[in-house]
Amino acid sequence: MQQSDVKSELRREFRARRDSFIASLNRGEAEIAFSCLPSPLAQLCKPGKVVAGYIAIGSEADPSKLLAAAVERGCALALPHVTSKLSPMRFLQWQAGDPLESGPFGLSQPTADAPQVTPDVVLVPVVAFDANLMRLGQGAGHYDRALSVLGNSIAVGIAWSAQQADSLPLDPWDMPLDAVLTERSWISR
Repeated sequence: MQQSDVKSELRREFRARRDSFIASLNRGEAEIAFSCLPSPLAQLCKPGKVVAGYIAIGSEADPSKLLAAAVERGCALALPHVTSKLSPMRFLQWQAGDPLESGPFGLSQPTADAPQVTPDVVLVPVVAFDANLMRLGQGAGHYDRALSVLGNSIAVGIAWSAQQADSLPLDPWDMPLDAVLTERSWISR
């Protein structure tokens, strides 16, 4: 089986795992998940820093409360903006209440005319992750390409604990995360 086929199968498996995990949570557990900044993330979210998040799709871990907490600490926000599978992802300035437009792959993203920014912290959606802080994403490579050129940005995967794999297959372009936040723990290097 080719590496791309293995990754595709893992995506199916971990999406199903994620969906099942979410279905098993009671309303209270779901409400408090990701509701406050853990200390290590709070230390990164200082006034004037730019925190990039994302609008969750389906059963993805929702970073909206983390983004609201970052704003309370004086951070500016950004969201990814994608135009196609091959185009680079840009991070555009955004704040709650700003208009969003539909993008490829079901994304909700800032309008194309929003100012481009360089995030200090990037909250990254995850299909699966492992103890080496490698992530399996949706498969288009947008985050890997973006993280490869963001130099000093800190990449934090946001995931449910059920999304942790024993290990993940790697391609040369796969970029490691600096940390992963689950509803249960903070995992870092």
